[in-house]
Amino acid sequence: MRKNNVKTKWDNNETALCGWIATESTVLAETVGVAGVDAVAVDLQHGASDVHNLMNFMQAISATPAIPMVRLPGNVPEIIMKSLDYGAYGLICPLINSAEDAKAFVHASLYPPHGGRSFASARVLNYAGADYAKHANDEIIKLAMIETREGLENIDEILAVEGLDGIFVGPTDLALTLGYTPGPEHSIEGLEEAIAHCVAMTKKAGKKAGIFCSGGKGSAIRRDEGFDLVVPTAELYIFKKALAAELADYNA
Repeated sequence: MRKNNVKTKWDNNETALCGWIATESTVLAETVGVAGVDAVAVDLQHGASDVHNLMNFMQAISATPAIPMVRLPGNVPEIIMKSLDYGAYGLICPLINSAEDAKAFVHASLYPPHGGRSFASARVLNYAGADYAKHANDEIIKLAMIETREGLENIDEILAVEGLDGIFVGPTDLALTLGYTPGPEHSIEGLEEAIAHCVAMTKKAGKKAGIFCSGGKGSAIRRDEGFDLVVPTAELYIFKKALAAELADYNA
């Protein structure tokens, strides 16, 4: 089976860098994949794409050095299995609030005897190799999003779920649920305390922590705080920021 670049980084005690796709453009997904990131995540929860065009994204990202990942629209077994069959090497599942939620997520992501995922001679075999089913349980990354007060309170039980690789912090939703107005890194003391708690609990459990960031500088901050997977921002925001800079040069 083709190796998982992100897990290779983790084995070397390095932080992985993940691009994020919120639009329907497979060309942008491919462009992000060749930009130097280790993975590209397609956002099916809040992005413009859905499971019906996901295979096109998996094919586009698979043509780059980055591994394809998916932020799921929810903890739905059918979509989890389709995402994996189409070629996702990592899954980020939103709104995991309890150990029961995490167990359901993991169960749908793993082949028996450790889970309930069914096998199909799907597109992923073209990308991963004929021995995919033998190694997929070990190679596929499964991250549970911590983005609610309930999830934060239950983080130790969530991290204890066997087969879960770790967590992915959603700082905007976590800020909202804690009663704060979202802002960039280190702008909200209470939020930073919650995020530091997430990292500490993850390290204690011997698992991995990811987070969405406000940009490259924010990603460096989170890397230095011990996060194992950082997302600089979505491609849509990068485009908007770059265009604003070009227009500022024009108007200077």
